[in-house]
Amino acid sequence: MSRPLDCNAARMWQDNAWSGPCGLRADAAGNLQTEVNAAAGVEQSGWFCPGVPNLHSHAFQRAMAGMAERRGSSDDSFWTWRETMYQVAARFDPDTLRAVATQVYAEMLEAGYTHVCEFHYLHHDPAGRRYADPAAMSLAIIEAAERAGIGLTLLPTLYQRGGFDDRALSARQQRFGHGIDEYCALIERLNGMQHARLRVGIAFHSLRAVAPAMLRTVLDAVDQHAPVHIHIAEQQVEVDECIALYGARPVRWLLDHLPVDQRWALVHATHCDAGELRDLAASGATAVLCPSTEANLGDGLFDLPAYLAHGGRLGIGSDSQVSIAPTEELRWLEYGQRLRLQQRNIAAVGAGSVAQALLAKSWDAAAVCGVDLGALRVGARADVLALDPDASSLVGAGSTDVLDRWVFCAQRSAVRDVWVAGEQVVAAGRHRDSEAIARQYRAALKRLWPA
Repeated sequence: MSRPLDCNAARMWQDNAWSGPCGLRADAAGNLQTEVNAAAGVEQSGWFCPGVPNLHSHAFQRAMAGMAERRGSSDDSFWTWRETMYQVAARFDPDTLRAVATQVYAEMLEAGYTHVCEFHYLHHDPAGRRYADPAAMSLAIIEAAERAGIGLTLLPTLYQRGGFDDRALSARQQRFGHGIDEYCALIERLNGMQHARLRVGIAFHSLRAVAPAMLRTVLDAVDQHAPVHIHIAEQQVEVDECIALYGARPVRWLLDHLPVDQRWALVHATHCDAGELRDLAASGATAVLCPSTEANLGDGLFDLPAYLAHGGRLGIGSDSQVSIAPTEELRWLEYGQRLRLQQRNIAAVGAGSVAQALLAKSWDAAAVCGVDLGALRVGARADVLALDPDASSLVGAGSTDVLDRWVFCAQRSAVRDVWVAGEQVVAAGRHRDSEAIARQYRAALKRLWPA
């Protein structure tokens, strides 16, 4: 049975160290109360830490995970994978999107994500016709997040053209498209729905999908404090085309022409040169890395050591949902660098812990989520994980190694309990409504794949 957050945590992560016992209570608004450091309620064993924000998600792609792993040609790549994605995207309607997204969000919560930034571009029907309610697909995402109980930053995505050369959207891209006026109207409508667990930002699909003038028009028209997310420099082809037509690499062009600051999330940013990494870090923007997806698609490796040397902000995302676990994203973020450099403990600061360093970066995501989260402090939203000290990976763990054991050794989730905005959504490792959500998900998949 779920319970509101009101306990005396045996060990709590606060100010980059473990302390305890400490009281944890949420107020009626879902934020941590002023009694955060006082004893409260019944003492609970476990390691209590902030929930992890998932900064990049395409929930619908869960329905195709594992379905693009057969060799089609000698040059399979992101671009051939995209053909399968288009086929899957064409099958969705609001009901199937709601069911699939609810399952994805429940799985995220069980894994330790407590907030998700949904990069949402399935706006219309497969032919590009508007639903009777033009916001139907956005509302399906909002309803899915509310059903699961996860925090949501909804990022309706502007997608207007088929490439840097201004070619029109293809037939398969029509359901992604918006005119500027209708896009801004959608943002305005959704802004009116915001609450403790829902924020609304904006997203530009990519520089190839939105022309420079349209980027500026939208930025001038919307809330100047809203999070701004964009795919950028994921593929070398994109970099080459940007140079050919704009005379600059994608991240360089963005930094030189738009007001990139702490509210910006640059998703992937895989192919950056040294100057771009330096100036991206200086801008205060967040590089959002999705290692399991980037590996699955063959994108390439972000130069993590160079970026960290400049103090750059970063976060993680589950993106295509081939993996839904913050531990796996963090693990492969580090492992990719170890394989590239043939060294160990790349992300550690000084003589510190790799997991602690990467989690500290991941928790620092409030600006790109639009909500105060990522820390167990007074006034922050009460998004809390309790790691199970009896999990096989954590038995005997101490304060110096528990986070490393969780990230690098947990083959099964070590997350025991999860609260979002003070409301418990996972108990003993299971989502509070997992069985009913799974039934609806299975029914949706049978509609998507009747064969």
